[in-house]
Amino acid sequence: MRVMGVDPGLTRCGLGAVEGRPGAPLSLIKAGVVRTPADDEIGARLVAIEAGIEQWLDEVRPDAVAVERVFAQHNLRTVMGTAQASAVAILCASRRGLPVALHTPSEVKAAITGSGTADKQQVGTMVTRLLRLDAMPKPADAADALALAICHVWRGGAQSRLAEAAAKAASASGTTPAAYFRSRGRAGHPRGTAK
Repeated sequence: MRVMGVDPGLTRCGLGAVEGRPGAPLSLIKAGVVRTPADDEIGARLVAIEAGIEQWLDEVRPDAVAVERVFAQHNLRTVMGTAQASAVAILCASRRGLPVALHTPSEVKAAITGSGTADKQQVGTMVTRLLRLDAMPKPADAADALALAICHVWRGGAQSRLAEAAAKAASASGTTPAAYFRSRGRAGHPRGTAK
């Protein structure tokens, strides 16, 4: 499975792609960032991010895209910019029919380091080890994007298979997946919550 991770941001949008499967070594495909000048208009910045992500999708040809889930911060301007860049990434992937997964920062940290409170240095160090790199990917936004991709390879594949199996079971029983999950209760839903 080839996954492209996106660490959304207006000034630096981290991008990273890995290939692998759970229980097997991972391979680095590419890592980097799309940069936009802080003094440009918001529309021009979003267009530049879109162009950069589209170019990456053309080059990397991922099976899925993992985007950091926007979380509340004290700085409203920062969270708005992150949300806007996140939406561009989701749009670009969805336009191509690619599955998109959202992972929280703590979920990614826990998957990569074993601790949901790990700092950027710890995440970068583990990304370097897991991908067998000589040096930590720079800037940190690229390392964070690779961590998102790794997290999705390890967790997203299993979630996707569970969702597919549940959809087949729902189809066989003549019901919708939502109704199937409700009949099974909270534990039956692939993400652990009834929909």
